[in-house]
Amino acid sequence: MVTFSDVISSEDALREVIPAPRDSGAWDKSLGFIDPHAAAFIAKSPFAMIATTSAGGNMDISPKGDPAGFVHVLDEHTLVIPDRPGNGRADTFRNLLENPRISVYFLVPGRSETLRVNGSARLVKDQWLLEQMAVKGRPALLAIAVTVEESFFHCAKCVVRSNLWDAQHWADASELASLGAVMRDQLKLQVPAEVIDANLEKNIATRLY
Repeated sequence: MVTFSDVISSEDALREVIPAPRDSGAWDKSLGFIDPHAAAFIAKSPFAMIATTSAGGNMDISPKGDPAGFVHVLDEHTLVIPDRPGNGRADTFRNLLENPRISVYFLVPGRSETLRVNGSARLVKDQWLLEQMAVKGRPALLAIAVTVEESFFHCAKCVVRSNLWDAQHWADASELASLGAVMRDQLKLQVPAEVIDANLEKNIATRLY
């Protein structure tokens, strides 16, 4: 394990590196509800990341994706996120059963700004809601109902620096191992990577919804 000798351990030390905002705008951009701009952004978002922590501190960030607008804004203080068939680990859900705190991070392809929503959450399975969030005739399995406490847009710098939406700047990923090869090596499976990859592709084709 690497040992570090110059560790920041107080906010005073932090502010020597990162000065506090000179004006109130950086703090004031945080709202306690979903305003029309945030609602419009969520309606265009096909991809979000959900951060949760268990009572014991086990952390999880889970991606969620569906057709744009899959996260529904029910009112300015409530949004709901559908769940689809997955790997069954249910890390997010198990965390929320112990600790309802949640953070949701939204992206819209082609847009440099992002949106973060913080609050508390419950797992719900009201049939009218699950059917409202159906895709290809398949209702959601359950939904995460988020009570919004904070909502704010992030500036574009991180997306601009990363060239996230500019394919000309993407690193060549062709030499990365397939997921089948990764699973074979990490789990020490006596199965060819090609077979695992084929099963993964079949699972996507047959259990997407």
